Amino acid sequence: MKKLLICLICGICVSLQAQAQKFALVDMEYILKNIPAYERANEQLNQVSKKWQAEVDALTTEAQTLYKNYQNEVVFLSQEQKKAKQDAIVAKEKEAADLKKKYFGPDGELFKKRTALMTPIQDEIYNAVKDVAELRGYQLILDRASDTGIIFGSPKIDVSSEVLRKLGYSN
Repeated sequence: MKKLLICLICGICVSLQAQAQKFALVDMEYILKNIPAYERANEQLNQVSKKWQAEVDALTTEAQTLYKNYQNEVVFLSQEQKKAKQDAIVAKEKEAADLKKKYFGPDGELFKKRTALMTPIQDEIYNAVKDVAELRGYQLILDRASDTGIIFGSPKIDVSSEVLRKLGYSN
């Protein structure tokens, strides 16, 4: 009886191990490089970022010019004039800092624009990866581009090309 119980337990353990989980890899960098909408969105973000940075730089330059002028004229100014010039310099510096925060802050315009442009692309990729996982029976799909813990991944388990085909892009 004891031998039968031990054999039964061993059989159950072996059968559980036989149902190993299936997993795959994707390379998000590769996928994103092959999606034209992503490239266009990136270009649009770069252009708007440069434009906004130029605005911030212009205000910063104005503040620096005001400060240099103040240093050159300080000996000729009355206390009221000094105070007025100092206030103007501080106001211009604050204006530049506020504009920078408005455009590039954590909840700034660039973040909002990036979210608006990239979220639909990311959602589309996620859904394609999910579809491939369900179709092929994968329990886990890892991103080889972002996970530094992956030392080697066999090309046999990389489904990046399949995800691109699912999205309608040929590689």
